[in-house]
Amino acid sequence: MGDVDRWIAHSAMSDPGDHAGAIAALPAGIGTLNALIQGILVHSDWAREYGLDPANLDATARRTLSIADRLDDVQRRDPLPLTARRVAEKRSTGTCRDFALMLCSFLRCRGIPARVRCGFAAYFSDGWEDHWVCEHWNAKTGTWHLSDAQIDGMLGRRNRIEFDPADLPRQAFMPAGEAWLKCRNSEADPAAFGHGRVTGLWFVKVNVMRDHYALNGCETSSWDRWREAPQPKRSILDDETVLLDDLAARPAQPLVQIAPDW
Repeated sequence: MGDVDRWIAHSAMSDPGDHAGAIAALPAGIGTLNALIQGILVHSDWAREYGLDPANLDATARRTLSIADRLDDVQRRDPLPLTARRVAEKRSTGTCRDFALMLCSFLRCRGIPARVRCGFAAYFSDGWEDHWVCEHWNAKTGTWHLSDAQIDGMLGRRNRIEFDPADLPRQAFMPAGEAWLKCRNSEADPAAFGHGRVTGLWFVKVNVMRDHYALNGCETSSWDRWREAPQPKRSILDDETVLLDDLAARPAQPLVQIAPDW
């Protein structure tokens, strides 16, 4: 396995803490684990589709928690075993990164190399939407495979998803570095990449940094505060491109710590 072993050890965010024993007792299989995660989490952006009132969501809904804290929240809302599927109002509310991080944690607990990836999905809109998924090492194929633990039956039907989210096709998700290089080489339109109305090469840059940090065990970082960036700061400086090209081409290289300038 070589270098992939580095993604077996837990990061501070993926470490389940006191919940390790409960996770060890869970059944195996990516699809099975995805279904279990869907039974304890709900995505804040889709609250209405699950019969929830967005106005009633608490502060944890938009903030990525460590797995130890997230599972504490799950148990606080409903002390049933993790294998029990909760009704939506009893689930912990988070974002796509929480789903990806939880699957990553569950797999690492089994000694399977896994990591959280930041990039763009092609199955939520006509363009490439900001998204996070889990990437895990398949020992049989000797390759990395993608899985989107967020895509349950409702989202699958709503977005007309025909592939298996437990084995996400590469053409359906583009890591941020790949998106950056395609835009730089005029193989893709930067305006097709973003989060809601915030699109363009600047946002791709933000995700290049977030993916690089995540691959180095920093699944959250100061780059998550991109919403605070004023419009004049939402640009690419000429002296940034060489570094960004390198991070995009080699996102798993040792961490290059760069603070955003906003």
